[in-house]
Amino acid sequence: MGILDDDIRRVRDQSDIVGIVTQHTQLKKTGRQWMGLCPFHGEKSPSFSVSQEKAVFYCFGCQVQGDVIDFVREMEHLDFAGAVEYLANRANITLRYTDANESRKRGRRRSLIEAVGKAADFYHRRLLEGDDAGPARSYLRARGYDGDVVRKFSIGWAPEEWDSLARHLGLSTEDLQGAGLGGLNKRGKQYDFFRARIMFPIFDERGDAVGFGGRKLPDSEGPKYKNSSDQSEVYDKGRLLYGLNWAKTEAGRMDEIVVCEGYTDVIGFHQAGIERSVATCGTAMTADHARKLSRFAPRVVLAYDADGAGQAAAERVYAWEEEFGLRFAVAALPEGSDPGDMARSDPEGLGRAISDARPFLEFRVDRALGRGDLDTMEGRALAAADAMSLVAEHPNPLVRDQYVMGIADRCRVSVEEVRRLARSTPGRRGGGREASRAPVSTRLTSEHQAIRLLIHRPDDMAAHLHPVLFGDLIARTAYQALVGHEDLHAAREAAGGESADLLGRLAVQDATDDDPVGVLNRLVSLAAERVAVGIEAEARESGDLAAYQEPISYLRTEIIRLREIPASRWEEPGSQSGSETDLESDFESLEALLRWLVEYSEGGSDG
Repeated sequence: MGILDDDIRRVRDQSDIVGIVTQHTQLKKTGRQWMGLCPFHGEKSPSFSVSQEKAVFYCFGCQVQGDVIDFVREMEHLDFAGAVEYLANRANITLRYTDANESRKRGRRRSLIEAVGKAADFYHRRLLEGDDAGPARSYLRARGYDGDVVRKFSIGWAPEEWDSLARHLGLSTEDLQGAGLGGLNKRGKQYDFFRARIMFPIFDERGDAVGFGGRKLPDSEGPKYKNSSDQSEVYDKGRLLYGLNWAKTEAGRMDEIVVCEGYTDVIGFHQAGIERSVATCGTAMTADHARKLSRFAPRVVLAYDADGAGQAAAERVYAWEEEFGLRFAVAALPEGSDPGDMARSDPEGLGRAISDARPFLEFRVDRALGRGDLDTMEGRALAAADAMSLVAEHPNPLVRDQYVMGIADRCRVSVEEVRRLARSTPGRRGGGREASRAPVSTRLTSEHQAIRLLIHRPDDMAAHLHPVLFGDLIARTAYQALVGHEDLHAAREAAGGESADLLGRLAVQDATDDDPVGVLNRLVSLAAERVAVGIEAEARESGDLAAYQEPISYLRTEIIRLREIPASRWEEPGSQSGSETDLESDFESLEALLRWLVEYSEGGSDG
């Protein structure tokens, strides 16, 4: 089940990759390419290249690369279908799916999300303009939320009337309920789900409003917060993170995301200049939350109140670290404070708490030792046992061992005694996992130059290339994908892995000044050298050197001759380096050697 291939091609063809990229980083035209600072990693010198002609991008710094769909996937942290839908929505393209039911389902979801968006606009305008919203505006100003904050976070006001939103939207009862905005009372009349509350729209990572958190005014009745109903077809509190649509850019740049408890905490972090903050929507963090966080940053800082963070379920945290490649840390907030309060009273202290956040286990061990009585022998022994019970929960034995020395020093007990405590305290065993990416070489070889020419100037190169000329498996796979598919996008998809990466990198490079004959000369010479070395090794193994003498002699002679031809002869046939007749003769010998290599590789040559 998926999007029809024709529609994917339409989306790719009708999406201007330069226009999409420039929404996230400034580009400057350089020759036939566009260059700018990479939006995926911090840098001071531009290494991000975009080819509008080929509709691909490549970063020479962090090696991220792909087409416009790949860019949106990376930038917006969406899956493939989500990225295509994002671009289709921008280009006004109606997508078709391989399953008709899926088309209807997605169409309904889109219409319900549009209804939630209209509700967010209605509430927001009511807060800004409604006479009945005066007390709400006064309360927000008292909390330090001025007009800019209200507009940035689309904060709104739900009127006290029981059906003002329902009348404004004019939805069917089914859609009103499906969007989580209201329902039908016993008298058969539609009613609003939220009434007389300050409204915080909850956006998904794409920036679509999918639900609300409603806060009552201090003197009003009812629970302090009321969230969208779980019966909504577009709101799932176990998966949503408030503020992720704003946090994802800074989180991706800093490889860190901050998790707090509430909407006002997120707003407080923004006011303190920390925009990489999100909040769970009235629920504890779930595995789905952790999975989503891992798509945006590898380090998660928990900014709950101190006791709440320390008492988080360690087993779940360690499991998420293993499964999703995350690293959890804890910000030591002053006791009894929360980020929303600190943003007003001590924004610098809030910033320090985040920058000084310590690994999850280190924080918990320090809290345990801090509670202990380290002035008495008995107190130190009990504190060491308490701390080691926490350490024993960690699945990585190397991590556990790192804490033994520190606990022994602080509790003034022997290392052997602490190790004994570790052995006697059962803990889950298993290795941790670190997410890493091997560096990718960007050195330009002759094989790379040939592929670059094949991409940009196929008429000059295609007829002269053969797999035998590519000794590098990555380059050979890239070459075979190119000649076996109609366009670059299909070739990249077929090549996959590092070969796709290579094609993406070469597609954004300029091949205007490349000399096809000179490149072919180097390729043939290197291929001949590889074959000669192989035949010589085979000859030594057989002990019959005479049987291999003729092909070895031919190859060695041709290699020497090719290497002695000045590079300028290929570029300027009329120069002092040689005549046009010399060039023709050299090229004929080059083609003859290439034919020999092809025949040998196919088993058709005796030398």
